[in-house]
Amino acid sequence: MITEQSNYIKIKPWEDDDLDLLFRINSPEMMKHLGGSEGKEQILKRHKRYLELGNKGRMYSITLLPELEKVGSVGYWQTNFNNEDVYETGWSVLPLFQGKGIATIATKLAIEEASAMNKFKYIHAFPSIDNPASNAICRKLNFNLISECEFEYPPGNYMRCNNWRLELNRN
Repeated sequence: MITEQSNYIKIKPWEDDDLDLLFRINSPEMMKHLGGSEGKEQILKRHKRYLELGNKGRMYSITLLPELEKVGSVGYWQTNFNNEDVYETGWSVLPLFQGKGIATIATKLAIEEASAMNKFKYIHAFPSIDNPASNAICRKLNFNLISECEFEYPPGNYMRCNNWRLELNRN
């Protein structure tokens, strides 16, 4: 069982060799709350976006220690929500590793990184209202549930989401 200690996992900035992980994350089971699996061209575009986020955010691979096995992804990126610039966060953990606290720890680490950027006051998460595990992660990390909302993801696909918001520790 993974505990709340981050020494069981590490997050590492997204690299070119993380493309295989992105294809593994793109399974129908993993993408059921996100509009379904993407085609090869969409995955390649996503991988390129992850690599080129620059000062707008960062994506990470999640690695399980000590095995050094890549088990998912987590990140944050700049977005405009309700006419306010904020960070958004999202995560994916492969099915074999779900339910062990990995996504919670990885998301906490990514939030710490976003907070250290000292750029925005808030970070939001928009899990589907039908995704109990992701909503539970938001609760565990002390996000505030603001409201339900319609959210477009991927482009052209609208889904009913919870708008969770967390105030970042700013210096």
